[in-house]
Amino acid sequence: MTGEPLPGAAPGGVPGGVSGGVSGGVPDAAGAAVDPSSGTAASGAPPRRPIRELPDALVSQIAAGEVVERPASVVRELLDNALDAGARQVTLRLAAGGVRAIVVEDDGSGIARDDLPLAVRRHATSKIASLADLESVATMGFRGEALAAIASVAELAITSRTDDARHAWRLEAASGEIAPAARGRGTTVEVQELFFATPARRKFLKSDATELAHALEAVRRHALARPEVGFAVWHEGRLVAQWRPADAAIRRADVLGADFVAAGRTVAAQRGPLAVEGVAGAPEAARARADQQYLFVNGRFVRDRLLAHAVRAAYEDQLHGSRQPAYALFVSIAPELVDVNVHPTKIEVRFRDGRAVHQALQHAVQESLAPMRAALPCRVPDAGADAAATPGAVAPHGGVHGPALAAPAARTPWQPALALPEAAASFEARERGAVPWHAAAAGRNGSGSTGGSGGLEAWAALRAGPPGAADAGAAEPGRGEPGAQEAWPLGRALAQLGGAYILAENRHGLVVVDMHAAHERVVYEKLKAAAGGGALPSQPLLIPVSFAATAAEIATAEAEREALLELGLDVSALSATTLAVRSRPAALPQADPAELARSVLAELAQAETGGRSGVVQRARDELLATMACHGAVRANRRLTPEEMNALLREMEATERADTCNHGRPTWRQLTLKELDALFLRGR
Repeated sequence: MTGEPLPGAAPGGVPGGVSGGVSGGVPDAAGAAVDPSSGTAASGAPPRRPIRELPDALVSQIAAGEVVERPASVVRELLDNALDAGARQVTLRLAAGGVRAIVVEDDGSGIARDDLPLAVRRHATSKIASLADLESVATMGFRGEALAAIASVAELAITSRTDDARHAWRLEAASGEIAPAARGRGTTVEVQELFFATPARRKFLKSDATELAHALEAVRRHALARPEVGFAVWHEGRLVAQWRPADAAIRRADVLGADFVAAGRTVAAQRGPLAVEGVAGAPEAARARADQQYLFVNGRFVRDRLLAHAVRAAYEDQLHGSRQPAYALFVSIAPELVDVNVHPTKIEVRFRDGRAVHQALQHAVQESLAPMRAALPCRVPDAGADAAATPGAVAPHGGVHGPALAAPAARTPWQPALALPEAAASFEARERGAVPWHAAAAGRNGSGSTGGSGGLEAWAALRAGPPGAADAGAAEPGRGEPGAQEAWPLGRALAQLGGAYILAENRHGLVVVDMHAAHERVVYEKLKAAAGGGALPSQPLLIPVSFAATAAEIATAEAEREALLELGLDVSALSATTLAVRSRPAALPQADPAELARSVLAELAQAETGGRSGVVQRARDELLATMACHGAVRANRRLTPEEMNALLREMEATERADTCNHGRPTWRQLTLKELDALFLRGR
């Protein structure tokens, strides 16, 4: 019946029984009547429109929506251009947070007169000329879109002068007029009335103070990446921020604050073509918000899930709750191994070998966080010569003046013995100098933590005194204790407080140790060393536990069977909709096998950056952390002085001993200067 008129239809194609409304209409391609004057389909279908090429002005405004989000976006793009031009001093002037005016002045190489009209045209750039240049781009900008996008949504003017020019030239982007101007070598870019051409976009901007804060953050990121360049920011005629050229360490302290740098750990590592350096904040300096996390790739600030995940994985068992680490890390890699042409804002990157980059960054940060804070130079405030131990505070050979320690209470059945009799005797022998330090320290492995099954049998090998402590004590009777305090970062145990804390004295003052948290970390690191990355022991189930599973869970169980077996989970398919768990980790006898399998399968299915090995490692560490928590000494357990000292020496030999597995601190230092202030006493 195609092409045949309907019964009773008029020659125009409209049924004869219908009058008005669509009079004179013609059917469209789908057969619906369309009003020629309005182009609207009678049936309510969307109108048919011909395909046409958009005007250049509209194309630029559409592209500007991707590049220019707020005044800070303009600041970022203009600073990129200034740095690419070799500027050594950049000055930013803002009005109304950058909404009314943004002026960027630099002393770079400048733009020649003949190149000024090209500078504001789309896809015109001096950074690249071929696909090979794009694949190995090393400049901050390269797309040739920024100035054209800014000119489409604001009033733009460029004044520039090169070395060989007699004077500067000024370009008005709207009219294209070029006129002589006065300024020194370099470029000045003026942006007035941002989004005047698109008022709807302007309504989405925040207050002037908020926009100023975002603009300052953009300058701060550039200042961190380029310490050799000076930056000054003016707002409404007032200087609000300034960073003079300096070395990297001084610039980081100026931008991030001296407290951030002092509480951070230096990161410096080389892994093949990739180098990582910067500062990683100590776990105890973690913040509630992720507002001090700076990642740079070849000098470019980026927001990359791969890199952020790698850093977070390095802090995995050292952060408490949902605390966020603070860090400023700079990744250097060959330009051809990273793709920066991912997003118009150039804030995202993609690596050729993301897994290798992830592992290199994670290990670099882990290595910087491994040493104890007390063992690092200049980490604990030193009160100077007056910080020597108070005479008479500690008697020789571990005795304490004043009331004697309470006798050890009877141990409950689930509390492990903290020190074997022979270990205590060995400790006392070393106190008298009968056992040399090097013989006692021979049991330490290369990583600084002890091996073993996670029990405390190896403590005897770690209870030695520091080098020369015994000789110093023999040469000067009664002076052995201060010598030990100088060499032992956590000092010598004095007493136990509240059944949960150990009080110790070192050369800085008083050390307070949470004995359960500290012992938990020690046992955890021993268990990790003992596991050695192998499969965890499993417990076969007498009756397999089955549960309804989705198609995705069944596919994951079949594809990741080896990973599940490494975790002690034997999961196999019973039917197209059912999975069965035949074994579970021996360390979790009370865990629900079905729920445990579901959670592991979900993480394996969602793993992107860490891959299967990352999921297995995290799951294994969680199991070991649970074992360590149950195996650590409990509160209200009375310890002998030898046991307390043994725990302190073990902490000094254990990596990441500043925090427990859950991120809580294990010890705190109270200096003599702080104690004097409490009692209004001067020294």
